[in-house]
Amino acid sequence: MSPEHAEAPIPAALPLRTIGDIRAALRSGLGFPGDQETFEADLQQALEASSETDLHTVASVIVDYRGRIRLYQDPDFDIAIQEGQDLTAQLKREDPNARAV
Repeated sequence: MSPEHAEAPIPAALPLRTIGDIRAALRSGLGFPGDQETFEADLQQALEASSETDLHTVASVIVDYRGRIRLYQDPDFDIAIQEGQDLTAQLKREDPNARAV
C-alpha cells in the first residue's frame, strides 16, 4: 500500500488514571463542549454526597468522563454520528409524517 493511501494512525489512548489526568485532558480540549466545567461540578457533587468509606459515586464520575474523552478521541465517532444523521434524514424523507425523537 502506498504511503498516500495508508490509514491515519490511531492516536494512543491517554492513561487517564487520575483526576489530574482527566483535568489535563479536558483543559487541552479533549472531550465534548462543556465537559471541563461539568466535570468539576459533577465531581464536587459526588464528593459532597460521598462518605469517607464509600467513594463509588466519585469513581463513577471519573469513569464517565474518562469514557467521554476516549469516545471523543475515537476516529470513527464522527463517522458514526454522520451515519445516524443521514439515516434520520432518509427515514424522514420516506415518511414525512414521522415525528422527530
